[in-house]
Amino acid sequence: MRGANAALSSEPAARKRIEGYFRSVGLHFSARPDVAAMVVTHMLPDRPYFLDGLAGLTSVGAVLPKPRSCDAATMEAIASRYRCDSLDREQFLDRSLVLDYLESRVGGRDVVLLDIGGYFAPTLRYVTGRFSGHILGVVEDTENGYQKYVAAGKPPCPVVSVARSPLKLPEDYLVGQSIVFSTESLLRLHGDILHGGETCVIGYGKIGRSVANTLRAKSVRTTVYETDPVRAVEAMSHGFSVSGSKAAALRRAHLVVCATGQRALVGDDFARLRPGAYVASVTSSDDELDLTNVVLSYEERILGPHVTRLSAGGHYFYLLNHGNAVNFVHGATVGPFIFLVQREILAAVALLTSGRLIEPGLHQVNRQIRETIARDWLNAFNGEGETDQ
Repeated sequence: MRGANAALSSEPAARKRIEGYFRSVGLHFSARPDVAAMVVTHMLPDRPYFLDGLAGLTSVGAVLPKPRSCDAATMEAIASRYRCDSLDREQFLDRSLVLDYLESRVGGRDVVLLDIGGYFAPTLRYVTGRFSGHILGVVEDTENGYQKYVAAGKPPCPVVSVARSPLKLPEDYLVGQSIVFSTESLLRLHGDILHGGETCVIGYGKIGRSVANTLRAKSVRTTVYETDPVRAVEAMSHGFSVSGSKAAALRRAHLVVCATGQRALVGDDFARLRPGAYVASVTSSDDELDLTNVVLSYEERILGPHVTRLSAGGHYFYLLNHGNAVNFVHGATVGPFIFLVQREILAAVALLTSGRLIEPGLHQVNRQIRETIARDWLNAFNGEGETDQ
């Protein structure tokens, strides 16, 4: 795939290719500048392109950076063009605060909410019924966030999930590889290596599966712990050792990779870690790890920019990147494949703003739109920008 690996570089030709790809969404959908988008997002180097593409469809009411995935240069670039507000998950549990915030930014307008991790899920019903404008719908990017909307009951407006889209599969596969790359890099900086010990992957979803397979390709002994019996069987069929006991798996593991998005380690799990074990997460610490008791009971010592030693009563373990997604240390780079799902998010926004999707409930983008996105992506990033017809 010539040219694809350089797609996020600063070269003018690469930037032009990406900008053209996002502009092409306007060939398929009409712009609605009267609609405001409120955007929860990671502040990573690919996001300015995505936000500019969104601005071609709607007005951007505000950008709400996820606080644990903020690249300083990206934040500065985006803040120079769009309003950016601080975001705290605890604050977004306060329904009155969320309503007041939306009123202060986009009161009286048609609004689309772009979410990563279900930030708006707990308050959506309350806000939708009281907001002075009209919540046209929500677009959710992650499986973890999708589950939060499911748990909240039937939504009062359309909620479009891209979490299970086939266009997200390349991203998930490459995220798993980037998790292993960043974990190994941090271990080596700490004077350690992956090999020689056992790794436990908690969760055998799309990213956990990729992590486990990448570790195996590196000849690292890997055990899977999975509470879903169907996924556990799948992991066994793929040749992995599957532990029926989380405690037993933690006692053996030199490295624990948490890939559930739903609190892989809680309470006494940390005390059951093998002394000197490393803990890595594939997502934000507030989603993956319950560190409440750890903060109260363990002494923290920073050993480097991204390695923390936590000790209590002779027991200790190492936490990578403060418990946040370990691949964010190296920019979570997955190349231009990230643009596939970002275009699907824009397509979902366009469906909501066009009035073609108005029924409350959980929705997905249809196959025809996904095929169009994939074709546009191939034209932009596959070789010379042409595909066989």
